Amino acid sequence: MGADGTTRASRPADTPPVCLVTGATGYIGGRLVPELLDRGHRVRCLVRTPDKLRDQPWADRVETVRGDVTDAASVARAMDGVDVAYYLVHALGSGRDFERTDRVAARVFGEEARRAGVGRLVYLGGLTPGSVPERDLSPHLRSRAEVGRILLASGVPTAVLRAAVIIGSGSASFEMLRYLTERLPVMVTPRWVRTRIQPIAVRDVLRLLVGCAHLPPQVNRAFDIGGPEVLTYRDMMLRYAAVAGLPRRMILPVPVLTPGLSSHWVGLVTPVPAALARPLTESLRYEVVCRENDIERYVPSPPGHPVRFDRAVALALRRVRDAEVATRWSSAAVPGAPSDPLPTDPDWAGGSLYTDVREREAHAAPEALWEVIEGVGGENGWYSFPSAWVVRGLLDRFAGGVGLRRGRRDARRLRVGDSLDFWRVEEIERGRLLRLRAEMRLPGLAWLELRVCDEEGDDTAEDDAGARDRALGTHGPVRYRQRALFHPHGLLGHLYWWSVSPFHAVVFGGMARNIVRAAERSASPRDRRGAGAPDARTPATDGDGSTGPRRAPGGS
Repeated sequence: MGADGTTRASRPADTPPVCLVTGATGYIGGRLVPELLDRGHRVRCLVRTPDKLRDQPWADRVETVRGDVTDAASVARAMDGVDVAYYLVHALGSGRDFERTDRVAARVFGEEARRAGVGRLVYLGGLTPGSVPERDLSPHLRSRAEVGRILLASGVPTAVLRAAVIIGSGSASFEMLRYLTERLPVMVTPRWVRTRIQPIAVRDVLRLLVGCAHLPPQVNRAFDIGGPEVLTYRDMMLRYAAVAGLPRRMILPVPVLTPGLSSHWVGLVTPVPAALARPLTESLRYEVVCRENDIERYVPSPPGHPVRFDRAVALALRRVRDAEVATRWSSAAVPGAPSDPLPTDPDWAGGSLYTDVREREAHAAPEALWEVIEGVGGENGWYSFPSAWVVRGLLDRFAGGVGLRRGRRDARRLRVGDSLDFWRVEEIERGRLLRLRAEMRLPGLAWLELRVCDEEGDDTAEDDAGARDRALGTHGPVRYRQRALFHPHGLLGHLYWWSVSPFHAVVFGGMARNIVRAAERSASPRDRRGAGAPDARTPATDGDGSTGPRRAPGGS
């Protein structure tokens, strides 16, 4: 029975199908949902943290179910009344046991789909070389192939789409290609730059995923999908440079870079962390070229499709430059990073919670201060001692973390779930609060809160008088409040806090001072559009905050 109280058998024939999308907070899933909605489908999303979808422009048009693909009960709830279920999740980079996690999740998904009477499963997997036995593949490709086999054997008609490199703004493969090409005019590269690959544009992937919702029920098989060209990775870098208007790159392949060394090399040069770069580079050792194009019989290509490589790159670059990237590879949570939101009643209440609080009065409109707050990070920087942030980012990269290179999805607007350098947006209340959760490698959990408060230090609240003041261009005093929180794990966590706390006056104190200064320089909304971060090269030495441990409150 569906959410509207009807069963599939009792629905009129022209009723749009109900589609379940897993991985809606990720790169492909976040783009597939609006495609399905635009074609009249009804969409339900199975997500571990529904709040991550809150700021999506399509959030009010979908039904959400909280759950996890490894939890049979939550999958069963999500499958109720579903016609087509999209499986777009994987445990890549979650640890050495990720293959087992993928196996368990696929079995749960297939079994619950069969019990619920789902009419079709659709899975986006990886293209594998026909000449290499599955047991000899990289763990990444081997797991993708195994998940496909499990779903095909589930008893539910399944379409497995197998793709190689996906070219689109924000995809991990595209970001790796882009940064390697843009940052290295001369490259000493691994042997895999000579491997033949059949890349595919993300818009073709989405078109085929949507089309699979209407496959005949007797279709239960895998399909190879790719673009119209077969290229080496070297070809792709050279053609990317040409499309991007860069000078011709010099590429020198050498045989000594192992997959492990390659992943660290990619991790240093690109924003893709080593945990994700390693499986990607390991997979590039294999020639991945489509062996058939049977999907064309069921989902014919319209004029202009499949998209050629150069056009796919040009479209991706245009979206990047216009800040219209809908989703990014970093939209998905980083394996090994703290994933729990700041709890209102933490289970570690009574333990140590270190804080660093900074407050400053701002002679600026609340909206001017908020615009600066929402614009932190990425190209705008962090408004204090840039060298300290760069060093911290480099240390995180060497430790296998994400570092600072993830940047921002949009230069001006943030939404819950966005990655922001080595932070992730955990909560945003427009005009009032931005809470970031650390995803750098730390011996504990860390958050950074940036608030706009009234004169008494309370959150600003819009009322009729405030609206009139804004209309007249006047406003009362406003305060900026900045709070860093750290919950240590073990002795190492405590030692970490005390080792870095002497630098907080420079980093956090300067950040508070310079954010306020930037807001005060903005005399009007028109002026603020051109205001950037202040020159923060001189280290700040404000002592207007306190550091030290306190007992964690019940409602922090």
